[in-house]
Amino acid sequence: MNQEEQKGLETALKQWERDCQVQQLPSMDSDLGEPVKVVYTPLDTAGQDYLEKIGFPGQYPFTRGVYPAMYRVRPWAMRLYSGFGTAEDTNKRWKFLLEQGNHGVACAFDLPTQMGLDSDHPLAEDEVGRLGVSIDTLADMEFLYEGLPMETLISSFNINAPAAVILAMYVAVGRKRGLSPEKLGGTLSNDMLCEYVSRGMWVLGVEGALKLTVDIVEFCARHMPKFYPFNIRGIIMREAGASMVQEAAFAFANALAYINKALERGLHIDQFAPRISFFFSTGTQVFEEAARYRAARRLWARLMKEQLGAQKPASMLLRFTGTVGGSFYRAQEPMNNLIRGAYGLLANILGGAQGMLHPALDEPFAIPTEETARLALRTQQICAYETGVRKTADPLGGSYFVEALTDELEAKIQEVMNHVEDLGGAASAIESGFMQKAIADEAYRMAREEKDGTRVVVGVNKFADASQERPNLQVHRYNTAAADKQVNRLREVRSQRSGQAVRVALDRIRREADAGQNLLPALVEAVSAYASLGEIMVVLRDLYGDYKEPVVI
Repeated sequence: MNQEEQKGLETALKQWERDCQVQQLPSMDSDLGEPVKVVYTPLDTAGQDYLEKIGFPGQYPFTRGVYPAMYRVRPWAMRLYSGFGTAEDTNKRWKFLLEQGNHGVACAFDLPTQMGLDSDHPLAEDEVGRLGVSIDTLADMEFLYEGLPMETLISSFNINAPAAVILAMYVAVGRKRGLSPEKLGGTLSNDMLCEYVSRGMWVLGVEGALKLTVDIVEFCARHMPKFYPFNIRGIIMREAGASMVQEAAFAFANALAYINKALERGLHIDQFAPRISFFFSTGTQVFEEAARYRAARRLWARLMKEQLGAQKPASMLLRFTGTVGGSFYRAQEPMNNLIRGAYGLLANILGGAQGMLHPALDEPFAIPTEETARLALRTQQICAYETGVRKTADPLGGSYFVEALTDELEAKIQEVMNHVEDLGGAASAIESGFMQKAIADEAYRMAREEKDGTRVVVGVNKFADASQERPNLQVHRYNTAAADKQVNRLREVRSQRSGQAVRVALDRIRREADAGQNLLPALVEAVSAYASLGEIMVVLRDLYGDYKEPVVI
């Protein structure tokens, strides 16, 4: 658009605003609290170089998607996050979901496992198998994959503190089946920094956790080319209250901390960057969420190429799984969650997600039942095969509104990242309490807006129906017998294993940690001797200490 055309458009816009009394129309804000215009025009993207800022799908800077055809060849990976009770219980649910069309498995671990505690630990009481599957020893991992084709199945492990131990078990089970690590595919969270910021599921001190994180990256770079050693969990921070901008910025800052440690270890960026992935939470603000992902994809590509010197295009791709955040679901009128989930799913796909872990409508109450899990999967399948969203890449590209939002959100994400960098990086920003306070402040803002009605939640603070206060749902019931079965199995494994082999393996972990060596081979030996998760984590805690949460005011 030349200057004459721009001037003419500016004049016409002002005339339209006067004629239509636009200034008298109700004001509206974005999810971030920023004003949103009544209409967007070419003036909002004036001077934008198409090839530099937008380009084509599958080409740098990847604003329009990481693949040329996006979903035209095949849809995104559809997975449901699942795990409860014993390994046998979860194995049965996984097989059911795979029969329904689930692409791979995404493992939910119970709280004791995530905290590195064995099922018979006093602190594990009443939590064994309640919110995820309980994994104590290699025997549990063997039952978890019984009858499943590990050589072709893609597994996602949502765990951080004991991530290295879980990966070691995965490798050990594969080896028992004659599968070398090179043949195993999957994804591991391995994002310890997000735990210090939000959920609090930490076990080790920051430096020790970072050391194990890089051990995993190095091991996978050398021995597991099909495995993603990172799935950076922006979702954990978004669910704690972070804004969509903070989620992306803090996730990128955490990723940079891991990458820099890996580079210090001697790895080259192109050795592992193609196997970095992210996991983000998505709300129901369709256009803003889609624009945020377009902005993040462009920012990540430039970061990898210009700052970190990546040369392979594959290293520059922002690969991410999205899900409609559970915090956007409500217990009131739970059927409404079906609609929220569908709109959030649409935002993810319009934003270019590679995978979706779609939540079921009853997740505010309990673990999904088979019926609600199937319905969550069907929601994705209907979107993929009945709506036409797969026909063209980046269908929102070129929208004046979306392109203006993309630029605005990229600048905001970069601004937050710059502030974290000024504080000394992610670890320093966490140890000082900056990230925690920023998220807490944002969570308070959103809660206040919901309470005063500024942020409308249908069925909660607007159009609430008192008759729906007690929903008639058949929810998943926790089986108390599962905990007894799990503890009995753990005790049986301890009685049958070689105590000497366990002691030798645990001593090797201590010895190689003192020597600064990569601990994955030692961990594989330990779990292969049926040392328990809790026993190994005790050794690691002794080696690397604990984390003391800062007081945030």
